[in-house]
Amino acid sequence: MIETPPLVDQSCHGVLRTELGLGTFEAQLIHSAGPPAAGTTFFDTQTGFAVRRWCPPLLGLEPHAAPARYLARRRELGPAESARRLLRGSGVAAYLVDTGTTGTGDLTGPKDMALAADAEAFETVRLELLAEQVADTSGTVAAFLANLAEAVHHAAAGAAAFSCATGPADGPLLDPDPPGPGEVRGAAGRWLAGRSRGGALRDPVLLRHLLWSAVASGLPLQLHTGTGDPSALTGFVRATAGPGTRLVLLGGYPHHRHAARLAEAFPHVYADAGAGLGRTGARAAAVLAELLELAPFGKLLFSSGGRRLPELHAVGALVFREALARVLGGWVAEGSWSWRDANRVAAMVAAGNARRVYRLDRP
Repeated sequence: MIETPPLVDQSCHGVLRTELGLGTFEAQLIHSAGPPAAGTTFFDTQTGFAVRRWCPPLLGLEPHAAPARYLARRRELGPAESARRLLRGSGVAAYLVDTGTTGTGDLTGPKDMALAADAEAFETVRLELLAEQVADTSGTVAAFLANLAEAVHHAAAGAAAFSCATGPADGPLLDPDPPGPGEVRGAAGRWLAGRSRGGALRDPVLLRHLLWSAVASGLPLQLHTGTGDPSALTGFVRATAGPGTRLVLLGGYPHHRHAARLAEAFPHVYADAGAGLGRTGARAAAVLAELLELAPFGKLLFSSGGRRLPELHAVGALVFREALARVLGGWVAEGSWSWRDANRVAAMVAAGNARRVYRLDRP
């Protein structure tokens, strides 16, 4: 039997405090630009089936409960009690909560997540949002850049990690090197001038400046690997090898194999071993096995990638545990691994690696 310690969810967001109807709930299940096709439902996805498999028992129902029955039970309990049961039933001992999701004031922050889950919670600071907050209180380019440097320094003292939603694999950030001071001042001036028109931070020069500011802080940096060419990550990874700041590659599925190769090749690079599993549901063991084929076991970290729905946090954790047990248990059964080694690796990926990378146990 594969035994794992309480998990460390190294990348997630808060959960909604509000009650959700069927359509609203369903819209949160997967990343989609629109509603499901006429006559269909997003419950008919691997994520939807995983929710129906793992979450109903945590709310007192049988597995595979129909969506309407499940949501009726959720309404009976209320959003707070449902979230409490789902989070506490997932076996997670610590959360790293990315607080950078904008326009969602009804999401729980780290303190509320810790209370609901009866767990530890640490903040991951989103670089883009940090810059936007600084811009709103800085009147000039010089003030903005000085205040931004101070904000990064202050955040590094209290957070567990930085994160950036626009990864180096996305087209505008293909240049891996830090921009020069003149480039940064020019980009800052252009961006600040557009803030009155709702200018969220998309400028590639400022984003590169933020990434390199985070690297200089020494705090671990979580990179959302983007939807572009995953091989474009290699340039930034190679450029940051000198400072040695730990890079954690998130959201790699279906490019998870490339993330695993980078974790293998570069000492300062780590790969996420969880966020894609909830999306793949019944196929999660196959995805996890591919990661374990390539990356050193000390370079893989679990996350749920959950946001908004506590179901996604719970499914991410429970599917990960089952997939890990299935993969490692299978290797033990065929004689390739010993039980002792399997349990040791399971503990590393489930929690130990994250506690080491983010220094969660430091006094």
